[in-house]
Amino acid sequence: MTSSHDSLRGRRVLITGGVRRLGRAFALALANAGADVVVTTRHSDEEATELLQAITPLGGRYAAIQSDVTVPEQVSRAVEEATGFLGGIDLLVNNAGMFESAKLEDLTPEQWDRVFATNTRGPFLMAQAALPHLRSSQGRILNIGSLGGIRPWVTHGHYCSSKAALHMLTQTMAKAWAPEVSVNAIAPGMIRFPDEPERMAAKTPMQRDGSPADVVKAVLFFASAPRFITGQILAVDGGLGLA
Repeated sequence: MTSSHDSLRGRRVLITGGVRRLGRAFALALANAGADVVVTTRHSDEEATELLQAITPLGGRYAAIQSDVTVPEQVSRAVEEATGFLGGIDLLVNNAGMFESAKLEDLTPEQWDRVFATNTRGPFLMAQAALPHLRSSQGRILNIGSLGGIRPWVTHGHYCSSKAALHMLTQTMAKAWAPEVSVNAIAPGMIRFPDEPERMAAKTPMQRDGSPADVVKAVLFFASAPRFITGQILAVDGGLGLA
């Protein structure tokens, strides 16, 4: 299958949490644009096999690696296996994340640590492990943040704080690892999948929840945008953050 995104032909991409929901959409879109894709998943399951079956006809290389981004040893192994399979990394998409609701006054230290381990420490560990390969390829890092990292949600204090920290980490990485590596983040707002009801459309200036396709287009933009763009946090929220 040909793609209008010729600049991604042969690009080597590693996506964490890449077999479900947005991660799956990113993997399919990048593969359709010509990239070779490795995804990580915490479980070796049917979803990884289904994604393989969907990507295979697109013509690129694809592999799934079982890895938990909260475990340093598994992160190092995942990067080693991915680079062995791909021959390097041009783009790291830190997508693996954890979403949880809880009243701020009821949050336990265990809940706080678990969310930060996945949403903030995980991207740091992955980026740190992949850095030598990304420097060699003049590559890119794209962190998947959240509108919750920009706007406070009172029933998601630990989640919002972890994503705000990821946004700051993005900018710190961008400054520390330039000029070899460009680093940006996408902050999705309310994203609705086909089997889900509208939630925030009435409060969103664009009068609808976002779709996976909206976020996918932002990922494709950063995958091929000028490397001179770095340290940016792009809200993909239909203007919800303005409300």
